[in-house]
Amino acid sequence: QVQLVESGGGLVQPGESLGLSCAASGSIFSIETMAWYRQAPGKQRELVATITSGANTNYADSVKGRFTISRDNAKNTVYLQMNSLKPEDTAVYYCYTIAVVLPTRLTYHYWGQGTQVTVSS
Repeated sequence: QVQLVESGGGLVQPGESLGLSCAASGSIFSIETMAWYRQAPGKQRELVATITSGANTNYADSVKGRFTISRDNAKNTVYLQMNSLKPEDTAVYYCYTIAVVLPTRLTYHYWGQGTQVTVSS
């Protein structure tokens, strides 16, 4: 199986920056798409950004121009750099990945445990 460990959440003031990281480990043959989702209190989980194995990226309109997703394939790690943070970015951020696992080479979906990001003055 595959484990996702997230880090980097915290409390920041509006306009500040914060970076998240998520490392995948376990019986990995390959990591396909990696993504970040978020869920604010009382709201549904929403897609923030995705990045494919070929480094093609996609962003939610609400974060375009402020957030940057990237990945290090050698480390099976995905990053989310968040700039110009707003109070409405406050949420639990979840890492998500599609991985091909060993020894079966079947494809599974995995979620991280979530990390809290709070933007408040």
